[in-house]
Amino acid sequence: MTQQPPSEAVDRPAVGSYPTYAGAQRAVDFLADNKFPVEHIAIIGTDLRMVETVLRRLTRGRAALAGAGTGAWFGLLIGLLLTVFAAGTHSVIALLVSGVVYGAIFGAIFGFVGHAMTGGQRDFASRSQIVASRYDVVADAEVAEEAKNMLARLAMRED
Repeated sequence: MTQQPPSEAVDRPAVGSYPTYAGAQRAVDFLADNKFPVEHIAIIGTDLRMVETVLRRLTRGRAALAGAGTGAWFGLLIGLLLTVFAAGTHSVIALLVSGVVYGAIFGAIFGFVGHAMTGGQRDFASRSQIVASRYDVVADAEVAEEAKNMLARLAMRED
Protein backbone atom coordinates (compact mmCIF):
# COMPACT_ATOMS: atom_id res chain seq x y z
CA MET A 1 0.00 0.00 0.00
CA THR A 2 1.44 3.39 -0.94
CA GLN A 3 1.35 6.30 1.44
CA GLN A 4 -0.41 9.40 0.11
CA PRO A 5 1.16 12.80 0.83
CA PRO A 6 -0.89 14.98 3.14
CA SER A 7 -3.25 17.36 1.41
CA GLU A 8 -4.27 20.87 2.40
CA ALA A 9 -7.55 20.60 4.21
CA VAL A 10 -9.41 22.26 7.04
CA ASP A 11 -7.09 20.52 9.52
CA ARG A 12 -3.95 22.01 7.83
CA PRO A 13 -4.30 25.79 8.05
CA ALA A 14 -1.82 28.15 6.41
CA VAL A 15 0.67 29.52 8.94
CA GLY A 16 2.57 31.69 6.47
CA SER A 17 2.35 32.82 2.84
CA TYR A 18 5.32 33.84 0.69
CA PRO A 19 5.73 35.18 -2.85
CA THR A 20 8.77 32.95 -3.54
CA TYR A 21 9.70 29.36 -2.81
CA ALA A 22 12.93 30.60 -1.20
CA GLY A 23 10.88 32.59 1.31
CA ALA A 24 8.76 29.57 2.23
CA GLN A 25 11.87 27.42 2.46
CA ARG A 26 13.53 30.00 4.73
CA ALA A 27 10.46 29.92 7.00
CA VAL A 28 10.53 26.12 7.30
CA ASP A 29 14.28 26.23 7.89
CA PHE A 30 13.70 28.76 10.70
CA LEU A 31 11.17 26.40 12.26
CA ALA A 32 13.60 23.50 11.99
CA ASP A 33 16.43 25.55 13.52
CA ASN A 34 14.15 26.30 16.49
CA LYS A 35 13.39 22.61 17.13
CA PHE A 36 9.85 22.75 15.71
CA PRO A 37 8.53 19.34 14.55
CA VAL A 38 8.75 20.10 10.81
CA GLU A 39 7.28 16.72 9.86
CA HIS A 40 3.93 18.45 10.50
CA ILE A 41 4.68 21.17 7.90
CA ALA A 42 4.15 21.32 4.13
CA ILE A 43 4.86 23.92 1.46
CA ILE A 44 2.05 24.25 -1.07
CA GLY A 45 2.42 26.26 -4.27
CA THR A 46 -0.77 27.75 -5.68
CA ASP A 47 -1.68 29.21 -9.06
CA LEU A 48 0.89 27.15 -10.92
CA ARG A 49 2.10 28.18 -14.34
CA MET A 50 4.74 26.93 -16.73
CA VAL A 51 7.45 29.43 -17.62
CA GLU A 52 9.65 28.71 -20.63
CA THR A 53 12.76 30.86 -20.82
CA VAL A 54 14.26 31.13 -24.31
CA LEU A 55 18.02 30.77 -24.04
CA ARG A 56 19.25 31.23 -27.60
CA ARG A 57 18.54 30.71 -31.27
CA LEU A 58 19.14 27.12 -32.36
CA THR A 59 20.82 26.61 -35.72
CA ARG A 60 21.78 23.35 -37.40
CA GLY A 61 25.39 24.04 -36.45
CA ARG A 62 24.53 24.48 -32.78
CA ALA A 63 22.34 21.37 -32.88
CA ALA A 64 25.26 19.43 -34.38
CA LEU A 65 27.63 20.82 -31.75
CA ALA A 66 25.27 19.91 -28.91
CA GLY A 67 24.84 16.45 -30.42
CA ALA A 68 28.62 16.07 -30.66
CA GLY A 69 28.99 16.91 -26.98
CA THR A 70 26.31 14.44 -25.95
CA GLY A 71 27.72 11.80 -28.27
CA ALA A 72 31.23 12.31 -26.89
CA TRP A 73 30.01 11.66 -23.36
CA PHE A 74 28.13 8.57 -24.52
CA GLY A 75 31.19 7.40 -26.46
CA LEU A 76 33.34 7.87 -23.35
CA LEU A 77 30.91 5.72 -21.36
CA ILE A 78 31.02 2.98 -24.00
CA GLY A 79 34.81 3.24 -24.13
CA LEU A 80 35.02 2.87 -20.35
CA LEU A 81 32.78 -0.18 -20.46
CA LEU A 82 34.90 -1.75 -23.20
CA THR A 83 38.13 -1.17 -21.27
CA VAL A 84 37.03 -3.91 -18.89
CA PHE A 85 37.91 -6.36 -21.67
CA ALA A 86 41.11 -4.57 -22.82
CA ALA A 87 44.41 -6.42 -22.53
CA GLY A 88 46.96 -3.60 -22.23
CA THR A 89 47.31 0.08 -21.35
CA HIS A 90 47.69 1.09 -25.00
CA SER A 91 44.41 -0.57 -25.96
CA VAL A 92 42.62 1.12 -23.03
CA ILE A 93 43.66 4.58 -24.26
CA ALA A 94 42.75 3.68 -27.84
CA LEU A 95 39.30 2.47 -26.75
CA LEU A 96 38.62 5.63 -24.75
CA VAL A 97 39.79 8.00 -27.51
CA SER A 98 37.98 6.13 -30.26
CA GLY A 99 34.80 5.98 -28.14
CA VAL A 100 34.88 9.75 -27.66
CA VAL A 101 35.68 10.46 -31.33
CA TYR A 102 33.08 8.09 -32.80
CA GLY A 103 30.49 9.21 -30.24
CA ALA A 104 31.09 12.87 -31.16
CA ILE A 105 30.85 12.14 -34.87
CA PHE A 106 27.62 10.16 -34.64
CA GLY A 107 26.17 12.61 -32.10
CA ALA A 108 26.87 15.54 -34.43
CA ILE A 109 25.22 13.72 -37.33
CA PHE A 110 22.14 12.85 -35.29
CA GLY A 111 21.93 16.38 -33.86
CA PHE A 112 22.18 17.96 -37.31
CA VAL A 113 19.68 15.59 -38.93
CA GLY A 114 17.27 15.75 -35.98
CA HIS A 115 17.17 19.53 -36.08
CA ALA A 116 16.90 19.61 -39.87
CA MET A 117 13.89 17.28 -39.73
CA THR A 118 11.93 19.71 -37.53
CA GLY A 119 11.54 21.96 -40.57
CA GLY A 120 12.27 25.14 -38.62
CA GLN A 121 9.35 24.68 -36.23
CA ARG A 122 11.52 24.96 -33.14
CA ASP A 123 14.57 27.08 -33.89
CA PHE A 124 15.40 27.96 -30.30
CA ALA A 125 16.72 26.34 -27.16
CA SER A 126 14.81 26.91 -23.94
CA ARG A 127 14.43 25.89 -20.32
CA SER A 128 11.02 25.19 -18.76
CA GLN A 129 9.99 25.31 -15.14
CA ILE A 130 6.80 25.25 -13.13
CA VAL A 131 6.40 28.22 -10.78
CA ALA A 132 3.68 29.26 -8.38
CA SER A 133 2.38 32.74 -7.71
CA ARG A 134 2.31 32.07 -3.96
CA TYR A 135 3.75 29.48 -1.58
CA ASP A 136 1.80 28.69 1.58
CA VAL A 137 3.38 27.00 4.57
CA VAL A 138 0.69 24.83 6.17
CA ALA A 139 0.79 22.90 9.43
CA ASP A 140 -1.24 20.22 11.13
CA ALA A 141 -3.99 21.73 13.28
CA GLU A 142 -2.44 20.68 16.59
CA VAL A 143 0.81 22.63 15.92
CA ALA A 144 -0.48 25.41 13.66
CA GLU A 145 -0.77 28.10 16.33
CA GLU A 146 2.77 27.48 17.57
CA ALA A 147 4.13 27.59 14.01
CA LYS A 148 2.25 30.82 13.27
CA ASN A 149 3.68 32.46 16.40
CA MET A 150 7.23 31.38 15.54
CA LEU A 151 6.91 32.66 11.98
CA ALA A 152 5.58 35.98 13.30
CA ARG A 153 8.83 36.30 15.28
CA LEU A 154 10.78 35.59 12.07
CA ALA A 155 8.81 38.29 10.22
CA MET A 156 9.52 40.83 12.97
CA ARG A 157 13.22 39.98 12.90
CA GLU A 158 13.38 40.47 9.10
CA ASP A 159 11.62 43.85 9.15
